[in-house]
Amino acid sequence: MRRREFERLVWDAWKRIPRRFREQVANLEIVVEDEPSRAQLRSARVPRGDTLLGLYHGVPLPERGSWYQMVLPDKISLFQGPIEREARNSQDLPRVIYETLWHEVAHYFGMDEPQVRRAERRRRREERHYAHTSPPNSDPGRDGR
Repeated sequence: MRRREFERLVWDAWKRIPRRFREQVANLEIVVEDEPSRAQLRSARVPRGDTLLGLYHGVPLPERGSWYQMVLPDKISLFQGPIEREARNSQDLPRVIYETLWHEVAHYFGMDEPQVRRAERRRRREERHYAHTSPPNSDPGRDGR
């Protein structure tokens, strides 16, 4: 997939994140990279043979104090190659991008890996529940609340 189209899917995923979270985000850059570097894999303690779909670099929001001024933006890197390989097909790609972006945003908000994993399981259960209980033509979770 061309980078521009992939970036559009990232923007679409960003807009799906509830507004209450997006409005709290400050000094954060979201970038698309081809593949994670060896240094990124090492810093994230990724086992040999595995890869990263995304990576948050920065100071999590709860750890920022009065000293957090005049600093470069934190960064979320989304790795296009691994994300495309993770997706079952082109129709699955938006889901993988969204879940990866949400995962990294959770780190921005100070969640560690076990907390993020628990929150992801909870969110997936809720989404399945809404999918089975929502009336036709509704779009739960995307209304910005």
